[in-house]
Amino acid sequence: MKKIWIMAGESSGDMYGAALAAELRALAAANGETVEFSGMGGAAMIKAGIPVKVDSTELGVIGVFEVLKSIFTFIRIFFQLVNAAKKERPDAVVLIDYPGFNIRFAKKMHQLGIPVYWYISPQVWVWNKKRLPVLAKVCTKMLVIFPFEVEVYSGVPLETKFVGHPLVDVIAGRKDPAITRDDNTLLLLPGSRKNEIERLLVPMLETVCALHGKHPQLKIQLSTPREKIAALCRQKIAAFRKKHPELPEVSVSVGDTGYWQQRAGTGLAASGTVTVECALAGLPLVVGYKLNFFTLVLAKILVKLYRGFFTMVNIIANREVYQEFLQWHFCPAEVAPALEAILPGGARREEVLAGMNEVKELLTAGSTEPALRRAAREIYNP
Repeated sequence: MKKIWIMAGESSGDMYGAALAAELRALAAANGETVEFSGMGGAAMIKAGIPVKVDSTELGVIGVFEVLKSIFTFIRIFFQLVNAAKKERPDAVVLIDYPGFNIRFAKKMHQLGIPVYWYISPQVWVWNKKRLPVLAKVCTKMLVIFPFEVEVYSGVPLETKFVGHPLVDVIAGRKDPAITRDDNTLLLLPGSRKNEIERLLVPMLETVCALHGKHPQLKIQLSTPREKIAALCRQKIAAFRKKHPELPEVSVSVGDTGYWQQRAGTGLAASGTVTVECALAGLPLVVGYKLNFFTLVLAKILVKLYRGFFTMVNIIANREVYQEFLQWHFCPAEVAPALEAILPGGARREEVLAGMNEVKELLTAGSTEPALRRAAREIYNP
């Protein structure tokens, strides 16, 4: 029996962790072996039968000051997991993204002599390339999901493998030929975190109001990952409507983003993994993001936009597929015209459709084998 810990701190990592565990179990079974899992994760990993030591459902926060508010929670969880690793001595630890926590955890595991496999690289090309030598020292292998990342790690002695993006298979598995696109549905994806809803939903609703006068046929659908976020959205929509009675009906739903990515005609989304999902599902988007003011100031000092973009779809393509708007640019005056340009029949619609197909090709790694299976093999047979 092998003991493998999987460490996922955000909803996307939780989803990948559950799927990765399934592939590792299949590899073990094919070799007449079994795998015992543990670690940190959320609903998907728990549903997959992984007895997580820490439920990470509410640990996905963005921004320096937001993290500081929860610093003592993070410290407590960190030492809880380190002490458990000392006692249980897993054969390997798989870290999934979540760099602020996982880099520190990787250092501790390296000190304990426990092999560390990192799946889904920290975005060191954006934040801090000085971390590259640290990662090379503490990691056994880096498994990357974007083709350009192999070049990023080429300057350090760390075995780095591009295994393809797992969302290619996830989105392909979701595809339902019975679902047809409704050109008149605009999908809002304001994010999965409370602070994203607080900053992004109002400018999205203001954009909807700006569009409604010229495009009254548009139906507005807002999809959220869980009920807690849906309730916050409904609350903010109700408060917004009191001041803006012209706001059209906004339907709020939970847990059906995959359906609406296939059904909607156009979308407006927060920057994040969901933009890659939409590209693979064939949904044209406009993308935006807003940070806490102090986090923005720090970001301007520390962050250099890789390839000149902050939206992952554009970074992959190395050109602007989805128009993106950051901070004060994420406003109806700029976003509404960008959305009009990608509505069916819009000036940029065909360009965006072609760009999304290009991104899908780049993410397949030239293989028909599922990405998570390739990643599992790199971990199970090092």
